[in-house]
Amino acid sequence: MIISGNDLSKSYNQLKVLDQVSIHCAAGEICGLLGANGAGKTTLFKILLGLVTPDSGTVSIQGTGKKKIGGIIEGPALYEYLNAYDNLKIFGSVQGVDVSKKALQACLETVGLPLNRLDPVRNFSLGMKQRLGIAIALLNNPSCLILDEPFSGLDPMGVAALRNLIVELAGQQQLAIILSSHIIEELSKISHTLYVIKEGRMVNRGPAQQLINANTTMYTICADHIESSLALKAYKVRFKDSAAQIQITHDRVPELIYQLHEEGIYITSCIPELDMKKLFETPAL
Repeated sequence: MIISGNDLSKSYNQLKVLDQVSIHCAAGEICGLLGANGAGKTTLFKILLGLVTPDSGTVSIQGTGKKKIGGIIEGPALYEYLNAYDNLKIFGSVQGVDVSKKALQACLETVGLPLNRLDPVRNFSLGMKQRLGIAIALLNNPSCLILDEPFSGLDPMGVAALRNLIVELAGQQQLAIILSSHIIEELSKISHTLYVIKEGRMVNRGPAQQLINANTTMYTICADHIESSLALKAYKVRFKDSAAQIQITHDRVPELIYQLHEEGIYITSCIPELDMKKLFETPAL
């Protein structure tokens, strides 16, 4: 493992923010941390980054670089009146890294920022600011990257672009990446492992797709004349236009799709609906 947080607990006055939380991430792995606002995600990340000392528990980070871990907490901290290049130069100088033009331009290219943008970053979109924040976090070649709610406030195109960047960084640079969100749809698309935190306790964890499948008990299937299906009579179904909302477990879906096809009903989409209540109430694995 590149990073391991073991049995981490933290209280502020009488309020227990984290209660024996553990999280682990390997090289090239993307771990998603799912939880509502106030669940303890940011406190956990601050502990992993060394910004907050836990009351108990340990953090172990493997790496050969000067800086083993980098991250963005509660949005990137940037000098808004400077351009992207000068932001990198200042942060690089503070961290003692190579601030040559070639090195900084390579860093900007890594996160997909244009080299010809010389205007202040206050003119940047939120997605571009996130990319610059990631570039700064990657200075000194850390082995682990922490991203706190990176998709928050982004439009769909910005989310897709940032999602692709995160996947590339994990795959091409073999970074261990832990990112948080309260949006399961985004985490499910890129996470290898999913952790679910509720009120300071890790209530669920496991391979992302396996965990999602285990907690999906409803599917919406769209097809012309689907209401005429005989196979659907064996299920609890609600019809609306050319769609059927079916109460069914993941393992039975392939058989149902086959039955519908045999009846001459050709499916245009099959959309799973995750049972969030079940996901957050399942005892930790």
